[in-house]
Amino acid sequence: MILSVLVTGGAGYIGSHMVWHLLDQGEDVVVLDNLSTGFDWLVPKDAELVVGDIADVNLVDTVLRERKVESVLHFAGSVVVPESVVNPLGYYLNNTSKSRDLLEVSIRCGVQHFLFSSTAAVYGTTGNEPVSETSQLRPETPYGRSKRMTELMLSDAAAAHDLSITILRYFNVAGADPLLRTGQSTRGATHLIKAVSEAATGKRNAIEIFGTDYPTDDGTCIRDFIHVADLVELHALALQRMRGGGSGLTANCGYGVGYSVRQVIEIAKRVTGSNFTVLERPRRQGDLISVVANPSLARQEFNWKPSFASLETIIEHAVRWEDRLLSLSPRVA
Repeated sequence: MILSVLVTGGAGYIGSHMVWHLLDQGEDVVVLDNLSTGFDWLVPKDAELVVGDIADVNLVDTVLRERKVESVLHFAGSVVVPESVVNPLGYYLNNTSKSRDLLEVSIRCGVQHFLFSSTAAVYGTTGNEPVSETSQLRPETPYGRSKRMTELMLSDAAAAHDLSITILRYFNVAGADPLLRTGQSTRGATHLIKAVSEAATGKRNAIEIFGTDYPTDDGTCIRDFIHVADLVELHALALQRMRGGGSGLTANCGYGVGYSVRQVIEIAKRVTGSNFTVLERPRRQGDLISVVANPSLARQEFNWKPSFASLETIIEHAVRWEDRLLSLSPRVA
């Protein structure tokens, strides 16, 4: 019997990278995506794309049973922090309520493994030291709280049912597939490295720094950036661990190195040779001062060895994808 992996949000940025990675490993993959922010052309032809919502319980039930889904990798959701502040109910709907529906159907259909895409936003403001999984959780935005609620649901469901779970807390994901098969494709996305890549390739007139008066060395926020290819490798290792009988686990996904917004911009200018315009703006609601991972648990439990842990490499791959998008422009929103 051929068992499948369901990737929710598999037509999006991180999800499409995961689909390619699973196919590279010989997995049978089905994608469920409502295409609200994803693109059907990012889904490889060897994966089946089902266009629909994770809250459509009848559709999800049919997909899980007909495709004999063994594992669910759940990427679908809303991810823009400032947007969550002005539309909190939308985030609780997409990230919490709909995840609950997906989880219930998964249990009913006998899914064995469930991997959830969470976020470092569950920690809130953490200070200058890298944050570990045992740190206090104080999410400060609806985005972070919506993800934390789903983490709690998963833990409770796993305790009550025959379901193994892994929760991966992302720090700042960036870059693109080194083979240029997929990348971040939404024009005008808010992610910093996406923005500097667009500026370096002439797609933006300027880069905006939101807040220059934070208590950091140069006054701008600090983030831990992880290459998307290393992130999906972590997911594959986590799936392998669950299949081997590993117990439930929550792990950080980052490198443990922080860069300020100004540092990222300066490195991008040096890597690309582009002297794009930088504009200073007031602080943006929901932004945290500094968030850097302690990734030791992921390295230990998954025997994870990052392949692209260089900000220069991350930016180079992101810019190469922007160039690639120019040839795909009729299909890009």
